[in-house]
Amino acid sequence: MQMEKFSYDNGIVKKFAIATALWGLVGMIAGLWVALQFYLPQTSLNFPGTTFGRLRPIHTNAVIFAFVGNSMFMGVYYSLQRLCKARMFSDALSKLHFWGWQSIIVLAAASLFFGYTTGKEYAELEWPIDILITLIWVVFGINMFGTIIKRRESHLYVAIWFYIATWITVAMLHIVNSAELPFSWLKSYSWYAGVQDALVQWWYGHNAVAFFLTTPILGLMYYFLPKAANRPVYSYRLSIIHFWALIFIYIWAGPHHLLYTALPDWAQSLGTVFSVMLIAPSWGGMLNGLFTLRGAWDKVREDPVLKFFVVAITCYGMSTFEGPMLSLKNVNAIAHYTDWIIAHVHIGGLGWNGFMAFGILYWLFPKMWNTSLYSKKLATNHFWLGTIGIVIYAIPMYWAGFTQADMWKQFTDEGQIKFQFLETVTSIIPMYITRSLGGALYIAGAVMMVYNLYKTAAKGSFIANEDAEAPALEKINPAKEYWHRVIERKPVMMLVLSLIIVAIGGLLELIPTFLVKENIPTIASVQPYTPLELQGRDIYIREGCYTCHSQMIRPFRDEVARYGEYSKAGEFVYDHPFQWGSKRTGPDLARLGGKYPDSWHYNHLIEPSVMSPGSVMPRYPWLYENDLDTSITPAKIRAMQTLGVPYAKGYDAVANRDLMTQANGIRINLKVDKITTPANKEIIALIAYLQRLGKDIKLEKQRVTTASNQ
Repeated sequence: MQMEKFSYDNGIVKKFAIATALWGLVGMIAGLWVALQFYLPQTSLNFPGTTFGRLRPIHTNAVIFAFVGNSMFMGVYYSLQRLCKARMFSDALSKLHFWGWQSIIVLAAASLFFGYTTGKEYAELEWPIDILITLIWVVFGINMFGTIIKRRESHLYVAIWFYIATWITVAMLHIVNSAELPFSWLKSYSWYAGVQDALVQWWYGHNAVAFFLTTPILGLMYYFLPKAANRPVYSYRLSIIHFWALIFIYIWAGPHHLLYTALPDWAQSLGTVFSVMLIAPSWGGMLNGLFTLRGAWDKVREDPVLKFFVVAITCYGMSTFEGPMLSLKNVNAIAHYTDWIIAHVHIGGLGWNGFMAFGILYWLFPKMWNTSLYSKKLATNHFWLGTIGIVIYAIPMYWAGFTQADMWKQFTDEGQIKFQFLETVTSIIPMYITRSLGGALYIAGAVMMVYNLYKTAAKGSFIANEDAEAPALEKINPAKEYWHRVIERKPVMMLVLSLIIVAIGGLLELIPTFLVKENIPTIASVQPYTPLELQGRDIYIREGCYTCHSQMIRPFRDEVARYGEYSKAGEFVYDHPFQWGSKRTGPDLARLGGKYPDSWHYNHLIEPSVMSPGSVMPRYPWLYENDLDTSITPAKIRAMQTLGVPYAKGYDAVANRDLMTQANGIRINLKVDKITTPANKEIIALIAYLQRLGKDIKLEKQRVTTASNQ
């Protein structure tokens, strides 16, 4: 048999490996800064780009797309070449992918810092960056499939199945959720509104976790764990069940993020059912990984790489058990909007994603630099620092979540709410302090890793082009192979089948919500935002207020007693994007309008602790200095008209006239309370928006009450 000589491209793997380590530190440090602001609000520095509302999406995007994203590409580029016994399809495309992805990360951080956000969790990036992401993802896909097609190995190993499903599903999710209408070079409105936007967003958000943070990392697990353990994968047939069941079931589970909301009950129930079903394939994958180590536990005790992998897979198992449990309505009623969810997310992020990335880095550097790891002791110390850090991070957050839920729901003997909302925040500050200590330990371990990897590279010699040889691709007789092997030999078939499998759940959830009018009943009193309120809403989104405040009152006794009448689907028909939130560090704002005078909001936003002693909310002094940009008001109105908001024809031409009339009304209200401020400041617009919240429903209630009395 004649052997063909070729070489593997380690240069691109090196680039992604260095990016993984560096961006990991950036994302983690941003996370620690965010954690400090919960008990030291002055660390926001009274500067626009460093408040919690702007830093939080920088942190999440840095960890998800910069740290985990680069680690995914690092592992894929290394493993794919060896599994296909072929160099990457194009060195030029590899470099374009790398530098394009790093450009996206830098642009994302800069745009979020300056407040350019869509206001949709994990999808905050604005339309020009969304287009760039699409282009670079296509580059990655061409390079990946080009390599698969020119392979010298007929069998597509299980890791490649997960890479293919990841690529096609992320493409689908990104395109559907990023449907938006630009009204300027850097800003847009979501194409969807209210309930529909919420469903699309969490169909995307949950499956971004599934197909960006889970399936590709499972692919890496199937490659690097057997390599590090020098053992075959425990069960080939279990891997088949794991793959197909996981990608089919996962896509349905998004609505479990919206339980007890205004989303139709049938969609909520569907999300719950499929979330519970997820336990089976998820744990099948976990057990397949752990059982691969059978007979190798002595090696686990000695090898820090395997230590990281074992804890990573264990954290994956914990998260994928807890997630379905959180989708049960009785559990979700306690956990949602609390820090329990933060603990859950970080078990997956710090444990599953972080430890898999660390283990792969420790395994790759000695291989690519043709040397041994500089210090196993340092790597082991990193392992223990990281593990202890995860525990110290997660346990206080679970405790905080239970405390919040308990305090929110307590009533006095007289039937009154027992605790003011702020009391539920200040009572868990010790847990926030402990959480940040755990995060600091985790970061210390990561710094230790960077030093260890640097010293490893320094003592070795990098192999940029690793020589290899393999026979040419052989034809296989289909009659002699297992049925699934037929699919494994045909990457295009694998791609198409994966797309069909993941598209089924999305279509059956989204289409009825968009086409069946009864799913989104309208409310006669709900009217479009005035131009000033629309401007204020965009400022609210720019400042990331939705990261702490929800606008969704669930039909629970405590929430109705605390906030007012529970939320209805028809309230949100003009909300592009929706603002239901996913965490409550501050109270729900759905019925805030008219609760306080304009002067209260004015004073609260400039010095929250004066109006609410003990508040951890940052100050917003720039709102009092910045002039409102009214030049863009007509473009915003036209965009909303295109999206179906019923402003009168030609209203864009006179919108600023109405804007200034309303702004002057607020200015006069403030002057009555001895506050002098020009009518053209951003604070005026934000007050207008906050005073609007819930007003339409109050009007509807008054209308119904009046009609019943006649």
